[in-house]
Amino acid sequence: QVQLVESGGGLVQPGGSLRLSCAYSGIIRGLYTMGWYRQAPGQQRELVADITSGPRINYADSVKGRFTISTDIAKNMMYLEMNSLKPEDTANYYCNARHFTDKTYWGQGTRVTVSS
Repeated sequence: QVQLVESGGGLVQPGGSLRLSCAYSGIIRGLYTMGWYRQAPGQQRELVADITSGPRINYADSVKGRFTISTDIAKNMMYLEMNSLKPEDTANYYCNARHFTDKTYWGQGTRVTVSS
C-alpha cells in the first residue's frame, strides 16, 4: 500500500525559506517518478518539480533557481527546499508518486503561506 505524508509547511515572510518533507512507503523508488505539485486557491494543481530514479530533475520555470528537489532513498524521504519565497508561492503543496504505468498517488498536502 502506497502512502505519502507531507510535512514542513507553514507561514513564512517573503524572501524566507522552508523545507518540505514527504515520507513515502510502499514504493520501489526505481519504478516511480516522485514530485511536488501545488495548488493555490482558485487555481489548478501544477507541477513544481519532479525527479526520476535516474535521477533526472525537472522544475517549473517559476521556481528554477529558488527551489531544490531531492530524495533520500535510505530514509524513504523526498524534500523540497524552497528559498527566496514569494507571495505567489502560497499554496497547498502535494507530494506525488507516479508509477511507470502512470498509476499515481498523492499525499494529503501541506499548506505554505508566504506573507508579511
